[in-house]
Amino acid sequence: MKAILMHRDQDFDLERELPPNEEALTQDLELNTLFGAMARGDRFLFDVAKKAMLSSLTDPEAIVYRQHVLADCLEQPSVIREIYDIAVEAIAAEKKVYLGLLSNSPDMILSRSVQVLELFVSALKRLRRIADDHAGSFRSEGFARFFAMLARELDDDYFQTVEDHLKELRFRRGVLISAELGKGNKGTHYVLRRPREQSSMQRISIGNRSGYSFRIADRDENGFRALAELQGRGGNLVANALAQSTDHILSFFRMMRSELAFYVGCLNLHGHLAEKGEPACFPVPLAPGGPALSAQGLYDVCLTLNLDARVVGNDVNADGKWLVVITGANQGGKSTFLRSVGLAHLMMQCGMFVSAESFRANVCGGVFTHYKREEDITMKSGKLDEELSRMSDIAGKITPNCILLCNESFASTNEREGSEIARQIVRALVEAGIKVCFVTHLFDLARGFYLEKMDTALFLRADRQSDGRRTFRLLEGEPLPTSYGEDLYRRIFGTALDAAPAHSQP
Repeated sequence: MKAILMHRDQDFDLERELPPNEEALTQDLELNTLFGAMARGDRFLFDVAKKAMLSSLTDPEAIVYRQHVLADCLEQPSVIREIYDIAVEAIAAEKKVYLGLLSNSPDMILSRSVQVLELFVSALKRLRRIADDHAGSFRSEGFARFFAMLARELDDDYFQTVEDHLKELRFRRGVLISAELGKGNKGTHYVLRRPREQSSMQRISIGNRSGYSFRIADRDENGFRALAELQGRGGNLVANALAQSTDHILSFFRMMRSELAFYVGCLNLHGHLAEKGEPACFPVPLAPGGPALSAQGLYDVCLTLNLDARVVGNDVNADGKWLVVITGANQGGKSTFLRSVGLAHLMMQCGMFVSAESFRANVCGGVFTHYKREEDITMKSGKLDEELSRMSDIAGKITPNCILLCNESFASTNEREGSEIARQIVRALVEAGIKVCFVTHLFDLARGFYLEKMDTALFLRADRQSDGRRTFRLLEGEPLPTSYGEDLYRRIFGTALDAAPAHSQP
């Protein structure tokens, strides 16, 4: 039995390695905030959310398959949580069945397997009832196949057969074993047999019986030990077979829990956004190739998770644009917008909804970030060397059809040098078919690209009102030579920059 809810033709791989830039992505896009909202304190949900989001899908059809499954989950959240709870409870119950000190004994393995299988049968019956009651309410290919599998594999004959076997494996009528004599008259070829059915007259008969029997004295420990060893030899194959059966069912519950954990995490996040009135939509994934990025009301989901109020969304149309340059006022929402683009790509490519009113983009081979870092006393070289080193590392991993998000890159040196370094790097990346979104205060860099009048470049500027207020919206516009730093000075010190008192020199 397989759940097949995350992929159309394979299980969800929890052991898959994360991308090499996982640490940078997590830090720059504040992904732990997102994972925490999906997990709600559950470490397993956190790990599954992280694995799913950082193991991006690159096939639009695979993304849509997962979207359809998630759409069913959003329409039937109580059913999904109930199925997930069944898997969690079954796994937890199996762990509580004590194997005993003689863990290698066939008798102990058989006894434990019988107990575990009884627990699993109860859980499987609950799954079957859910399939019978709710299968018609689900429309996705994934759940249609899932419920059909439950109805097919867990039919009445299956449960009757399992219960019959469990009844026999309790050995209430004793154990019937056959054996042959080997070398030295030692027993060999031990086989556990099904007891013969007896008629009512045979069971009450007190006449002579064919065969031989013996009785072990009450205090004959060696005799009881030999008898237990004999029974263990006969039941060894049965114990192993039953243990394999319970392991098979356990693996089904574990995989079902792993795959449903992703959707439960999505339900948790969607519920939080709905409570705040924040929009969420299923994005349109486009085939790799030409650059595409358009959205309405796109916002930073991690920012809204940290605020009580709703956040401002942005509209953008960057279809056909390999380069998006973002400039404008300090604290005007540039970095927030950049983060929202990265988060939207990751959410789309793991089959989730996106924090926007609408969103469509080409599927990327990977999302990379190059953000400025705070001064680190452990660094053995200057900040510019550190930035160049990180960019070199990205260049060794990034491939065509990826997206790179740069936030204030190369601002650690003077404007002329920083602009020239960034200009050459951006040109090389764009020529290689890599989409670049660049937030910068380097006017020489932004102005240079703007004057080239590139058809494949889009220039956005953080909006600033005449009174200095920030709307946190980005509008298409020519880069300006100022970031309005005096607005921040006025906000902090309550006075204009030219009115600040002069300080005397010592």
